[in-house]
Amino acid sequence: MTTMTTIGFIGLGIMGKPMAGHLIKGGHRLFLHSRSGVPAELVELGGSAVSSPKKVAQHADLIITMLPDTPDVEKVLFGEDGVTEGLQADPDRKRIIVDMSSISPLATREFAVRLNALGHDYVDAPVSGGDVGAQNATLTIMVGASAAGFETIKPVLELMGKTVTHIGDVGAGQVCKVANQIVVSSAIEAVAEALLFASKAGVDPAKVRQALLGGFAASKALEVHGQRMIERRFEPGFRIELHHKDLNIALQSAAELGVSLPTTAAVRELFSACLAHGGATWDNSAIVKMLEKLANHEIKKHSE
Repeated sequence: MTTMTTIGFIGLGIMGKPMAGHLIKGGHRLFLHSRSGVPAELVELGGSAVSSPKKVAQHADLIITMLPDTPDVEKVLFGEDGVTEGLQADPDRKRIIVDMSSISPLATREFAVRLNALGHDYVDAPVSGGDVGAQNATLTIMVGASAAGFETIKPVLELMGKTVTHIGDVGAGQVCKVANQIVVSSAIEAVAEALLFASKAGVDPAKVRQALLGGFAASKALEVHGQRMIERRFEPGFRIELHHKDLNIALQSAAELGVSLPTTAAVRELFSACLAHGGATWDNSAIVKMLEKLANHEIKKHSE
């Protein structure tokens, strides 16, 4: 797919919108659909808005989905006016479906079986890097596919991401994304604890963050989310309701495997508390708010 490819893109939210834009700028013709409507700027770039996932599938050789949760992907693929209806309208034309959402690994494998039975390839390629990575085309993309399938779609994925890794067969990308979310959520929570501790002790958390960035504690979570906590900037980003969903997937999958994830469970409960306080659309760095309630102290940046 080094030459121009006709691509369908379904799901044009905080992440999907800039990702689709990079594909258009990369020379591909895009057919676009989103439940909330197709952004005008993508149409101005040259994308074509269509009325359903079915119509996306009728026009595209490669179909990308970027959706919030497992039921959303299932509905778009197999529901009324869904992708499979579009595929069946032209059954001899083989398509590749690439799901870049973060969903259940087990459901991913089931979706692959159903689409393979119709004669089409299915790939899972979830991403990490948040809204900043999507906007800058620096996402980390974790791919579950056959070796041949990976090589076919890699040039397209490289227009959206800086690191594109073939993890294994279908479903492996989602397993990797679950692992990513376990690490990221724990890191953000640890940053929140550290900055809260410093602030409660009367030390400027901004200077603590600056010092820690020069040592072994340095991380993207400390760099990006630590700054958001200090500046009280909790617009997403990556919404708490989505990170909570990802940790539910992690814990459900771990239970099926007989694996205990105690820290992940604790972080999930802090996200649950955020949801209970109306924080579904807060950035995941706002987990610090629940720790602040426990400490009866809000992080404060000292005057210079």
